[in-house]
Amino acid sequence: MNGRADRAAPAAGRPAKAALAAWIGSALEYYDFFIYGTAAALVFGKIFFPASSPAAGTLLALSTFGVGYVTRPLGALLLGHLGDRFGRKRVLIATLLLMGLSTVLVGCLPSYEAIGVASPVLLVVLRLLQGLSAGGEQASANSMSLEHAPEHRRAYYTSFTLSGTQAGQIVATAVFLPVAALPQDALLSWGWRVPFWLSAVMVAVGYFIRRSVEETPVFREEVAAGEVVRLPLAVLLRDHWADVLRVIVAALIASVSTIFTVYALSYAVNTVGLSKTPMLWVGVLANVAAVISIPLWAKLSDRKGRKKIFIAGSLGCAVLIFGYLGAIAAGSYVWIFVLGIGMFGIVYTATSAIWPSFYGEMFPARVRLSGTAIGTQIGFAISGFLPSVAAAVAGDGRGAWLGVAIFTAGLCVVNAIAVATGRETYRVPTALLGLKNAPARQASEVGVQQ
Repeated sequence: MNGRADRAAPAAGRPAKAALAAWIGSALEYYDFFIYGTAAALVFGKIFFPASSPAAGTLLALSTFGVGYVTRPLGALLLGHLGDRFGRKRVLIATLLLMGLSTVLVGCLPSYEAIGVASPVLLVVLRLLQGLSAGGEQASANSMSLEHAPEHRRAYYTSFTLSGTQAGQIVATAVFLPVAALPQDALLSWGWRVPFWLSAVMVAVGYFIRRSVEETPVFREEVAAGEVVRLPLAVLLRDHWADVLRVIVAALIASVSTIFTVYALSYAVNTVGLSKTPMLWVGVLANVAAVISIPLWAKLSDRKGRKKIFIAGSLGCAVLIFGYLGAIAAGSYVWIFVLGIGMFGIVYTATSAIWPSFYGEMFPARVRLSGTAIGTQIGFAISGFLPSVAAAVAGDGRGAWLGVAIFTAGLCVVNAIAVATGRETYRVPTALLGLKNAPARQASEVGVQQ
């Protein structure tokens, strides 16, 4: 029997400090990741693919956004292994620095007109490095927060990773508001580069915060007990393959985010002809709502359980995606704001608030980072290509939104089924997470007030 099952609860951690490090680091990391998505939707087609038609250039630019998801599974394999072998903290610092360097260099790239085909090639290379970094970022931050958290508040503290992600999207979109308002010549020559250059300052701040956080009590105890495995991937695939598969399918809920963030923006501006500024504001306000709602959903799941709230969020998005994309097609700014904020800022966050804890709770500590990283990043890799797949399959006509909505809703339903097949974990003690037939404690034992 695994020695972890006989051991007392882990020593008390530093949940607030770990959550702050996860929040700030994720905000900075995903600022970098999402300014690329905004630039791909608005300007990259003209800068890096000017020889193509406008529609083809936009499709190619959106494809480079999806390319970043190709290396996310590779990053999950590499960084998950390092995190389970050598600790969560080292991975947290490495991912931040790699993302920051890649992003700053994107802002320094010459255009296609200056160096020809080398320009989009270098763009793709840097996007691949961004994806490599993102592949280990959330899983390491989630593992750090979860393993520092008290047992009855794991979802709440772990949710700060995702609220940090939303904050990064807010800053990324907000930075593009004045940039998008520049005259076209200024926007295409130097304006689009500014958000990428600003990343250097933000990553420096994140580095000094993350280097001060302590390694988790759970991992330190694994080291002291000699339970750190040499090949976490082998153990993961031998003993926990079903949970990895479940996480992969459940992670398809990220399709809602990529459709909202990239496809809907491109469709609104390039196909329907709506103004860039209000569409960017939809993203800002939806993410503000998300930052507020994520900890509230997480608190509720610590009291009532993970699965029912997660599934409700998934099915809610399956319905609201029709309203949001339909409102864009109709050109109704009022309904675009109402449905965009309602879907992405409130309903979708019922899933994003819970998955950081729910996925991590499926695995024991010795393979937790690998299991969470590999499962989520394969699912996210599929989701990352959806904007370009949607644009290619549905076409570029004004009525293309309906096919995209049907496709996205179908993925939400598949996600809900995957979550429903998982074990409820919110009452399982931290020391017993991921163990077969681990008993759940009564709510009173872990301090949960019903």
